[in-house]
Amino acid sequence: MTLLKNNSTSVFDELFNNFPATWGRDVQNGYPTASVNIHETADAFHLELNAPGRDKADFKINADKGLLVISYEKKEEAEEKDYKTIRREFTYRSFKRSFSIDDTINAEAIEARYENGVLKVLLPKKAQVKLSPKEISIQ
Repeated sequence: MTLLKNNSTSVFDELFNNFPATWGRDVQNGYPTASVNIHETADAFHLELNAPGRDKADFKINADKGLLVISYEKKEEAEEKDYKTIRREFTYRSFKRSFSIDDTINAEAIEARYENGVLKVLLPKKAQVKLSPKEISIQ
């Protein structure tokens, strides 16, 4: 956030005039998104997407041509005629996140599980060929 914008808009104007319009709307590339944590170990990368209240059947994870795409789309349910909703604050909008993956990731062995509102994706690293030092004799 800049302190001055166009030499006439202060940080306070930006905060109070623009910020409330974006509250609760995490949007990336036109899609709402989920927060993510990424961890690395010697053997793998671990992605954790914060997605509470979702059904694991509504998630899709695809890895193709160096791109990992994680998406969620809530299947609409028909509402009963005798059941009238007075207020709805639970929102389970669709979202989509994309991550670049390189040749060090074993795409065939990617695993995912959904537990306690967190989608956990394991991206195992490929086994690196380790070359041991070799002494070359001079003839």
